[in-house]
Amino acid sequence: MSDAVSVRRLGPAEAAAAVPELAALLIDCVDGGASVSFMQPLGTAHASTFWRKVADGVAARQRALLVAEDGEGQILGTVQLVWDLPDNQPHRADVAKLLVHRRARRRGVAEALMRMIENTARDERKALLVLDTVTGGDAERLYARIGWQRVGVIPNYALYPDGRPCATTYFYKDMVPA
Repeated sequence: MSDAVSVRRLGPAEAAAAVPELAALLIDCVDGGASVSFMQPLGTAHASTFWRKVADGVAARQRALLVAEDGEGQILGTVQLVWDLPDNQPHRADVAKLLVHRRARRRGVAEALMRMIENTARDERKALLVLDTVTGGDAERLYARIGWQRVGVIPNYALYPDGRPCATTYFYKDMVPA
């Protein structure tokens, strides 16, 4: 695997074609204990169904899907920007499913994805971003380090893939320059 990592936004056809690789990435993250809405064991069919819905959302212009790839074009990570929200929230978007394969962690992949999703939000004219993450995890530290504002913690909000409860921390980022 090459050390070079690039981040790009996938179009509808690319998103559909990436479903198998994205499903494998999601399974790796869940197998590694990431609380990302799925329980263990996560099968390929269930993971693929999720990513096909994401690809449909890209095609419907309801979300943006970004991937980080190595020098050979293998997907190392992904993140989404979701703006399919109520009518009274056209100015904001949710950041969802920041995933990095276990073999690619601690290489700046997550930060590169987050920087690009912020640029994507600006391109899409979104003034406010919101996300949530497991309290106490690596992602929480990343978001704080790159300027996201912590709102608060909800205890026992979700479950780890093995069924243990976990708290969730909410963050926001104002995209309007000061």
